[in-house]
Amino acid sequence: MKILQGIQKVPGGLMVVPLLLGTAINTFVPHALMIGGFTTGLFKTGTVTLLALFCLCNGAQISLKQAGLPLIKGGSLTFFRLLLGVVIGWIVGRFFGADGIFGILPLALIAALTNANGGLYGALAGEYGDASDVGAISITTLMDGPFFTMIALGLSGTAKLPLMLFVAALVPIVIGFILGNLDSDLKEFLKAGTVMPIPFFAFSLGSALNFSQIVKAGIPGIILGIAVTALAGTGGYFIMKYLVRSKHPAVGAAIGTTAGNAAATPAAIAAVSPSFSATAAAATAQVAASVIITAVLCPLLVSYLVNHEKNANNKLTTNYSANDEV
Repeated sequence: MKILQGIQKVPGGLMVVPLLLGTAINTFVPHALMIGGFTTGLFKTGTVTLLALFCLCNGAQISLKQAGLPLIKGGSLTFFRLLLGVVIGWIVGRFFGADGIFGILPLALIAALTNANGGLYGALAGEYGDASDVGAISITTLMDGPFFTMIALGLSGTAKLPLMLFVAALVPIVIGFILGNLDSDLKEFLKAGTVMPIPFFAFSLGSALNFSQIVKAGIPGIILGIAVTALAGTGGYFIMKYLVRSKHPAVGAAIGTTAGNAAATPAAIAAVSPSFSATAAAATAQVAASVIITAVLCPLLVSYLVNHEKNANNKLTTNYSANDEV
């Protein structure tokens, strides 16, 4: 049976499919995972530990040697996503409060806006960009996980998070970064941890949800996904075109996604800040919906912008040729 291949055909499948499976079990047989021991530890209560391992392994993949144009491109896109989360989070928090806007909770909004799908970015950069576009992924990897969301929550005033929470979230990433740069064998060894833990913490996240919550979150989740692609995707395109002056500006739109592991962010935030516990489940469902929507819309947007750039360049070349003939 080609189970893994089937799951990977679903947008964000490694995250979404196990999450929905965990939700199904929690909806129909909620006590099945509460028998204790390894079963409960792995499938019900292991989210934070698995997330910490995931962050450490991702930190090991960030290369100290990456510099130059990839650094500029990756840094510009990453800073933009952080700024977008801070600004939009502040506006929504200031004028709409804890209830959010259009049913979208502030925690879900900021989590979706500050987490981009690095794998999808890398695939689109490889298809439509050059080596420097692909190399930028070493910086955009910073958007994976709850750290940027914590920063955005703090800076936007949505939450007052103690400094040690930032330190605690950063420590696994820093340790991974150090290990990965000191020893290339360790970096390669830890590479598996950037993917392998995802379905496990996704399942444990799902085991805290039920389908009624996901149904309620459906429309806001769709709106959230459309907003992320529209705001982050078009913003990334304009940054690459007018600020970075990239040869392939359409690749900038490839950050218009919500990372699959972003669905873990509300739970991670709630784990360190109990004030979000009441809304973490609903926020998780909204972010999970955004993962699917952006995974579909973002490649379409990038493809459209690539064709737009080609047409614009062709017209420019035609005009130059006409002027030369005159």
